[in-house]
Amino acid sequence: MLRLIKRNYFLLTSIFLIFYFIFNLVSGERGLFSYFKKKELLSDLKKEETLLIKKIEDIDHKNSLLSTNLDLDYVEILIRERFLFGKKDETIYLIKKDEK
Repeated sequence: MLRLIKRNYFLLTSIFLIFYFIFNLVSGERGLFSYFKKKELLSDLKKEETLLIKKIEDIDHKNSLLSTNLDLDYVEILIRERFLFGKKDETIYLIKKDEK
């Protein structure tokens, strides 16, 4: 038995190393399966990042609309669109009260 191992020492060592490297290539922390999982996770994170950036831009835009000088025409348009108040092609008259 020992003679057989001694004769084929290089072959056995080579086979062991080949199996070791193939196993670590496919599995393991830096393996092929782990690579695909991390790649999928990265694409999901990029999608989530773009959604969050869009939300931040929307909130920034809404925040920029808040001020002490309100655009009453824009507010009226928003009320009509959101609450379906009014009809198309109607004439709107604004009556301002005199402040004393």
